[in-house]
Amino acid sequence: MLPRAGKEFLVRIQFSWRPFFQGRYLLLTNTLSGGGMLALGDILQQSRETRKEPGRVRDWKRTGCMFVVGCSMGPLLHYWYGWLDRVYVGKAMKTVGKKVLVDQLIASPTIGMWYFLGMGLMEGHSLSEGWEEFKDKFWEFYKADWCVWPAAQMINFYFLSPKFRVVYINFITLGWDTYLSYLKHRDNVDPTVAMPDSSAEDVRHKALQPSKPLEEKS
Repeated sequence: MLPRAGKEFLVRIQFSWRPFFQGRYLLLTNTLSGGGMLALGDILQQSRETRKEPGRVRDWKRTGCMFVVGCSMGPLLHYWYGWLDRVYVGKAMKTVGKKVLVDQLIASPTIGMWYFLGMGLMEGHSLSEGWEEFKDKFWEFYKADWCVWPAAQMINFYFLSPKFRVVYINFITLGWDTYLSYLKHRDNVDPTVAMPDSSAEDVRHKALQPSKPLEEKS
């Protein structure tokens, strides 16, 4: 049997987390958890990159950009799921199926666009450059999205209370956040290692030149 002080301590812990999922604190929780998990996903991805390239230096500015963009997604998801629960009420499979479909057709492309445009701006690129990158990588992103999210959202909409939706998404998707970091930054090339285009062209030109015939002996 636990002493009375121990029981009171456990009860205090049990109820201490509840304010973070009520009222205005719920928005704060959704915002910070979104930023934190996207940043953690980037940390894991960069750890993978440094294992493949031992000389690679960890880019903490990139992780900070991921955190900021993740935080900006928190309010968007917070109000999106609130609207979705008001329009499609209940946990019948038909209702849950409609939620999943609407989420895939509207929220997923929007969040993807938000991510690429936001990261582009944070990294010093223009909106047009971010839009071009989003268009180039959209179908790869969207096909992977359909492989992951319908099943995850079925669990979300069927089993969980609305106040836990965004936190569930933020924590269950650590692997997805790592993939987003990979998809965004895989084309980056270290400028100290990359060969300039002019040098590469010179090498190809020399390789294609025919060898000179040996001079005849006089």
